[in-house]
Amino acid sequence: MEEMEDEEKQASQEKKHTSWVKKVMAYVAIGEAVVIFVGIQFIPWGRATINLPVKAEPKWDSPKTRELFFRACGDCHSNQTALPWYDLIAPITWIINRDIEKGRVALNVSEWGLQENEAGEAAETVRNGSMPPTLYALSHPSARLSASDKEAFVQGLVATFGEHKGEQTSKKKPDDSLHFFPVRKDDQNAGK
Repeated sequence: MEEMEDEEKQASQEKKHTSWVKKVMAYVAIGEAVVIFVGIQFIPWGRATINLPVKAEPKWDSPKTRELFFRACGDCHSNQTALPWYDLIAPITWIINRDIEKGRVALNVSEWGLQENEAGEAAETVRNGSMPPTLYALSHPSARLSASDKEAFVQGLVATFGEHKGEQTSKKKPDDSLHFFPVRKDDQNAGK
């Protein structure tokens, strides 16, 4: 009987010790996460290149097209970027700055005529819904266009930039999307 009581006491002590160790480890993990989060706030990236001077703009077909462009596309496709409050928080700021840099490489209306751009594809990307991106439209309600605004915007983009038709004749850019499960040739042949 005494042996059972001793075993129960020992099991209870081990349980208390294990519970205490788990709590300490949880506090250590939370502390490390806080230190890392605070530490990454001091990594500067991209803030100096957000609002650059406007060097040249295209000849817009109408003020309405320009207004719709800056409402739906201007934050990423011009040098006139209005940053949200949460842009000050890393790593969100890194993601936003990366998106702005990629957008400006594709099309930057604030440096019109100074670099190659994909302006001819602008109308098609708005028409098919790939621009503005869903996440951007969710976090920027003003970027959501009504059906009539979208149609007027597409027509204005075609009138301003022209329309991309047919096969792309320029060099295709490498796909930088994520592929979690790429298919290898070995895997395709194994199923035969």
